[in-house]
Amino acid sequence: MGFRRTGEVTWEMAPEGGMFVPGRVFASPALFAKAEADRALQQVANVAHLPGIVEASFAMPDIHWGYGFAIGGVAATDVAAGGVVSPGGVGFDICCGVRLLASALREEDFRRRESAIMGELDARIPRGLGKGAVATERLLDEVLERGAAAAVDAGFGVPADLERCEEEGTSRGGDPGAISARARERGKGQLGSLGAGNHFLEIQVVDRVEDAGAAEAFGLAPGMVTVMIHCGSRGLGHQVCTDHLADMGKAMGRHGIAVPDRQLACVPVNSKEGQAYLGAMAAAANFAWANRHVLAHAARRAVAAALGTGPQKAGMDLVFDVAHNLAKVEEHRVGGHSRRLCVHRKGATRAFGPGHPALPPDLRPVGQPVLVPGSMGTASWVLRGVAGNPAFATAAHGAGRMMSRSAAKKARDGREVRRDLEAEGIAVRPGSVSLLAEEAPFAYKDVDEVVQVCDRAGLAAPVARLRPIGVVKG
Repeated sequence: MGFRRTGEVTWEMAPEGGMFVPGRVFASPALFAKAEADRALQQVANVAHLPGIVEASFAMPDIHWGYGFAIGGVAATDVAAGGVVSPGGVGFDICCGVRLLASALREEDFRRRESAIMGELDARIPRGLGKGAVATERLLDEVLERGAAAAVDAGFGVPADLERCEEEGTSRGGDPGAISARARERGKGQLGSLGAGNHFLEIQVVDRVEDAGAAEAFGLAPGMVTVMIHCGSRGLGHQVCTDHLADMGKAMGRHGIAVPDRQLACVPVNSKEGQAYLGAMAAAANFAWANRHVLAHAARRAVAAALGTGPQKAGMDLVFDVAHNLAKVEEHRVGGHSRRLCVHRKGATRAFGPGHPALPPDLRPVGQPVLVPGSMGTASWVLRGVAGNPAFATAAHGAGRMMSRSAAKKARDGREVRRDLEAEGIAVRPGSVSLLAEEAPFAYKDVDEVVQVCDRAGLAAPVARLRPIGVVKG
């Protein structure tokens, strides 16, 4: 590919062929070399062909190959100029994201009650393939329209939680009527469940603070035990993506659109098909916001039960909840003018800087919390949004896979991975021991290096590093 280094951590490919904008990758030399060994750089160039795309086809430092868009891909299209929306720019796990809770415990408190805490979480957190949930199926319609707010009204969590959620836990414009019967069937028994793959609930400890002021604003302190939840919209979101990819594939010809990869199926945002997708996507996102909300409620109850106390004594205050698979219409300045853009973030996290009106008043002075989970058994990070972000207020979403699941399973047995984790003091409660190898640390990039690139590129600034001490996996 024709990428050249243009800065300390920036690489660019000039437009060629049918590209409307450059391809731009934020990466260290080592991370860029890993991306070169993948098909992801070709996907960055392919995305630059989308009608209405502005500025560049961006890739975050955790970039790796995905469906249509690379995971770690960011693209914004100008709605008024015929800009398109592409389900491949969101992915199959719509509104997959991360929620972080700050507890009243310290590591020594966890170690004293480790067996009880992990046992309660093991019993109360549904995970793995298929069904299994905390909430009842009757909540589905309310959740599709109102997201986490519907979960709060049903008795899961508290209203104050919503203030610390991106979009306050509700994607506006969610249209339950745009969700197919098949999508409903796949999701109806899954509200309040982790699923499988790279989804997890992890017990962590704040082992380093880089920005004391921001950490205090977020409610984090050295030595504090936290709980991180990573999951999305389960089978419902997957089916929504499948349904609308098929519809858009048929509609592109009518709109005169041609793209270099059929996985980039797209239509104008303002078209009938575009609006139908955005309504269905928002409804699926609402399922995901509520899913993490319900799981957080279950985690609070599990820790309280293990400690033999009420949930209040365990703390478990919400730090923030962010998505990393969404397309949203936002206002951004391009070429000196404010424009309405459809911003696709696929394996990439919104990172609004200080002063942004969408942030809660108590976080507005420091910027949005940006949650960057590492691989199982390695550190995770809390960053903050900064002013002047060069990629439509977006940062990385995680460590980024560098080895396929099948290759990881061939490299190491799941039982060996569990022994290694437990030898490092990480309690493990897997849904399937055999699948642990798929998510082993060696299958992922170095999350510390990803975070350093985010900092150097002006995408987000480090606040605190979190070290894992327990993990519940699908």
